[in-house]
Amino acid sequence: MNAGDSGAILENLKSLFPKSIDLTLGRPQRLLADLGHPERKLPPVVHFAGTNGKGSTLAMARAGLEAEGKRVHAYISPHLTKFHERIRLAGELIGEDALVDVLRECEAANRDEPITLFEITTCAALLSFSRMEADALLLEVGLGGRLDATNVVEKPTLCVITPVSMDHQQHLGDSLARIAGEKAGILKHGVPCIVARQEPDALAAIENAARSAGAPLLVQNRDWAVAKTPDGLLYKDENGQMELPPPNLVGVHQIDNAGAAVALLRRMGASKSSIEQALTTADWPARMQRLSTGPLVEAASGAELWLDGGHNPAAGAALAKTLMEMPAKTTKLICGMLDTKDVRNYLQALRGAADKLYGIAIPGESASLAAAAVAATASEVGFAAEPSISAEDAARRIAADRPGSRILICGSLYLAGRVLRENR
Repeated sequence: MNAGDSGAILENLKSLFPKSIDLTLGRPQRLLADLGHPERKLPPVVHFAGTNGKGSTLAMARAGLEAEGKRVHAYISPHLTKFHERIRLAGELIGEDALVDVLRECEAANRDEPITLFEITTCAALLSFSRMEADALLLEVGLGGRLDATNVVEKPTLCVITPVSMDHQQHLGDSLARIAGEKAGILKHGVPCIVARQEPDALAAIENAARSAGAPLLVQNRDWAVAKTPDGLLYKDENGQMELPPPNLVGVHQIDNAGAAVALLRRMGASKSSIEQALTTADWPARMQRLSTGPLVEAASGAELWLDGGHNPAAGAALAKTLMEMPAKTTKLICGMLDTKDVRNYLQALRGAADKLYGIAIPGESASLAAAAVAATASEVGFAAEPSISAEDAARRIAADRPGSRILICGSLYLAGRVLRENR
């Protein structure tokens, strides 16, 4: 067995279904039944859905539970540098041999039946989680909620819905209410759900779904609240208030994410000390991550270099707000995006936060926009913009033109993953 085995199996599994996304629970339910229903043999599950912030909230929740001495499984998507990042077993990323074993077991049980890659790998993850004892499983939705493969879990302990915004309209619906209704499909009878800050239409849809499901909601600014203070955060709920340190994760949007994580941890009985550690030790790569080593940093030649994988208009708005609250500095963007995203509105949201943009293609991604197309759209929304052959080339040009600038590489998690793989 060698390190390439899991990659080869994953490539082969892609051939089992002609489309990458075709939401249904039927295929994973069939495979899980053939595997002996591992989804019924899991530790207590916390199920996370939302458009933005669910990964950061999950990361803080995991840090807090582990500070309590708990053994915590976690399932996330997508990965950034290697597939193993998606499956964390009792605090450690799944090993190559273990991943190969569960993938082969699922492949054999599936018997060449149609199934998407996400569905079969979710079944593999659940199989892994069912075989190792833990105190909790933090389970992140891949897309939507109602028909997402993770929604095979019939009775989670707790649900979390982070902010919902417009994204994946081709799969989830063309309005905020419809998208929120799909996300709220994770709600289960009698299972409490922590709901982070929402637009009115989204909150109304979530409340309607909760009434239908019989799921109690704990809603931000109604049942709990969080606010920034000069020294950190102030969190309040029915059990009182707590003064907390600022989150380790950068960005004003992380205040609300931290609040949702605190609400979750309070619900699970975590101590104040563990909650403080949740905020100060959580790590979530490619979310306003400062890069300090590697070829790109060398190419930037003294510039302040940041990386962010947000890719929808709401993420763009949050990113712009974060940039504008940072110490004033000439800011340049290096941006690559997929042609499936709302490029115009993402860039429009960022327009006031930077004075020039360099468009690049995302290497190895067939759905990547061409560098010239990114630059053209940026020009249309008011940026001074031009294409570049690579992030490294753009960083060199920025460093030569405006030494000491702040540079943000942004627009796609696929681009962020590529940067992290290559900039070690």
